Amino acid sequence: MRLIEQAWYQNHPIKWLLLPLSILFWLLASIRTWAYSCGLKKSVKADVPVIVVGNIGVGGNGKTPVVIYLVDLLQKLGVRVGVTARGYGGNAQSYPLTLDPNTLPQQAGDEPVLIYQRCKIPVVVGPDRVANCKQLAAQGCQVVISDDGLQHYRLQRDMEIVIIDGQRRFGNGWLLPAGPLRELPSRLQTVDAVICNGGVPKSAEMQLTLQPEHLVHVQSGNTLSLEKFIEIHGRQVQALAGIGNPQRFFNTLTNLSFTLNKQSEFVDHHKFIASDFIAFDPELPLLMTEKDVVKCRNICANNAWYLPVDGVLSDADKQHLLHLINTRVLN
Repeated sequence: MRLIEQAWYQNHPIKWLLLPLSILFWLLASIRTWAYSCGLKKSVKADVPVIVVGNIGVGGNGKTPVVIYLVDLLQKLGVRVGVTARGYGGNAQSYPLTLDPNTLPQQAGDEPVLIYQRCKIPVVVGPDRVANCKQLAAQGCQVVISDDGLQHYRLQRDMEIVIIDGQRRFGNGWLLPAGPLRELPSRLQTVDAVICNGGVPKSAEMQLTLQPEHLVHVQSGNTLSLEKFIEIHGRQVQALAGIGNPQRFFNTLTNLSFTLNKQSEFVDHHKFIASDFIAFDPELPLLMTEKDVVKCRNICANNAWYLPVDGVLSDADKQHLLHLINTRVLN
């Protein structure tokens, strides 16, 4: 765990040195929010309804599985849906960038590429989310899901969904950089839905469960059920993760009865290179997340597998979410 994360989640005393910067962050963010609320800064309404899926803290809370879940939910309602994102970690020659089968994570970022490959829907990235939405509307999308962007107040939204890491919650409860928060927990009182990923949900929070069902061989694309994989390859594996909360992935593997002989964590959106894999035993399976494979598919050895997960809500939470969508987005 990095030193800054120790300050956020383990109350390392370095947080006190960062506190003046957090106060400055709060002041600037408050002025910006006030400017939008009183009209000094203009917000724009998109041509189609917008659902924002975001968080009040740093990444690693599970937004991408929720976005994919929402895409599936809307498609089953017969709605043509698109996704917009900032494209963090990518660097395109021009924006807005509409993804296609040849778009690389280096251009669009890892999460948008993952969403595009999984959902096969229009995905547009760029720093100007208003322009992104306009492009998606021109492509025939009836609803746009904004992956992150809760604090992008220039874009008006019809519905806000916040994802919380149910295990880490809000860390020390402080704003960046002394804490992990972009906004204070009081912001949750103004959103339409709060989804708790893992842990125990608080009152009025929906519970998201990440459901793994199989493993996919990176080079061949062949799929094995978890039971068949263990029957063939055994329970001894290695693991790596370059996501917001790598420990969640490692815990998932342990809960699936795997024994981790070696585990390596990288920062979120890490750009993998061949040397990152040198320390791993080529004779043991190496398991990783679907998000990581998007960035390192071409440099993985034959022992590499990834574990896709699907976000699942209870029937009651699903019905509540559908009610919110019908009344706030599709009315």
